[in-house]
Amino acid sequence: MPELPEVEALREFLDTHLVGKELARVLPVAISVLKTYDPPLGAVEGAEVTAVGRHGKFLDLTTEGPAGELHLLIHLARAGWLRWQDPLPSGPPKPGKGPLALRAALTGGDGFDLTEAGTTKRLAVHLVRDPRDVPGVARLGPDPLAADFGPDDFATLLAGEQRQIKGALRDQSLIAGIGNAYSDEILHAARMSPFKPTRNLTPDETTALYTAMRSTLREAVDRSHGVAAGRLKAEKKSGLRVHGRTGQPCPVCGDTIREVSFSDSSLQYCPTCQTGGKPLADRRLSKLLK
Repeated sequence: MPELPEVEALREFLDTHLVGKELARVLPVAISVLKTYDPPLGAVEGAEVTAVGRHGKFLDLTTEGPAGELHLLIHLARAGWLRWQDPLPSGPPKPGKGPLALRAALTGGDGFDLTEAGTTKRLAVHLVRDPRDVPGVARLGPDPLAADFGPDDFATLLAGEQRQIKGALRDQSLIAGIGNAYSDEILHAARMSPFKPTRNLTPDETTALYTAMRSTLREAVDRSHGVAAGRLKAEKKSGLRVHGRTGQPCPVCGDTIREVSFSDSSLQYCPTCQTGGKPLADRRLSKLLK
């Protein structure tokens, strides 16, 4: 799933390639992709892209045209991606069983496709007058890389939580943009068990977690800076230390990276770095390690 660093890199890429250009048409190919109907998608035809923003994992294309200012919001979900094409294929896209979900064409002949792998279709596109009209945007917590989001703000957010820290980091209404992969990376950098309850965090541990969160995300953003959209997935994978690396040696201590599986996801961690050398049992069969 694209998370904050990849979506920020896509924002930078689109800011360079889209701003100042005119949308000729935006064509939904998969019936499930478009989540709004007012204003209609045709309202952006002939509109200029004036800015590209980000809200958590949402991309926000601001357009100005005959219908006034509109925002095309894109959420790539778990298996979605954006493919820039210059030029776009000349023929109209054909609905079918392929991965293509939506095509956005510019008047110059270039543009982008939104694709989604797999059978579970969650990629979402909203055309709205205000980004906050999208419920997923309206409920977002603060951006962890925002200049005005300091360690005291982070501590205040966690103070009222009664759950494991892994789940808290992934909650978009608490902190925007962090998913399964980077929560694993942050907790490894902070040398903290993913199952540690937030109520048990000491002030020093909270500060260390804040520092690990900011540095992990910032380093990932910096690695992705200037990388072409088509190479961002590979860049993300190459930079991960523990997530998706079950059975491999920890790059810090050399211990074997282990995994805990859930019904629809899994987490990875290093026992030596994070749990005092104790392997975590399957969450469904044992008590949580504190």
